[in-house]
Amino acid sequence: MMPAVKFFPYNLRRLGLTLMLPSMFMGAIALSTNKISLAQTSPPTADSRPLTVRSDIQEADQKTGVITARGNVQLFYPARQIQATAAQAQYFSRERRIILTGNVYVLQNGNSIRGEQVVYLIDEGRFIAVPQANRQVESIYLVSDPNLNPQATPPPKVPTTTNRPQSNNRSPRGR
Repeated sequence: MMPAVKFFPYNLRRLGLTLMLPSMFMGAIALSTNKISLAQTSPPTADSRPLTVRSDIQEADQKTGVITARGNVQLFYPARQIQATAAQAQYFSRERRIILTGNVYVLQNGNSIRGEQVVYLIDEGRFIAVPQANRQVESIYLVSDPNLNPQATPPPKVPTTTNRPQSNNRSPRGR
């Protein structure tokens, strides 16, 4: 059992980490151009967009600016309409990229991508997917065709079958 003297500082550090992680995520994912993100040192600004990460374990390293979430990771980024699941997620605040690994599934505006590793480059709005060895990446995209008018295209004709009585195979001459 932990002595009462060590118990209080331990809980204080744990509480500090719990309060610090959401503010780091919120301040770090800012939609801006040619700006350096100072997520760990500056409070959230008006142009900040929340990124919610749920997982079994989360840790943040202020020296490197890397936030790691492990175990049943769920990522929600409403500003970019992104939802994702993975075994692990790492947010590199200085490079402004997110690396999802382990059975990754990403959904954005109805489009989806599956792979072993998916890198999201925040400033470019670009995904890079890598499959497991001897496997492939799978993507599903909703494609609209402005030239396709559903009212102008007639439905396909379905062949009709008529029930005719079966004839016996005898010819009239063979009677």
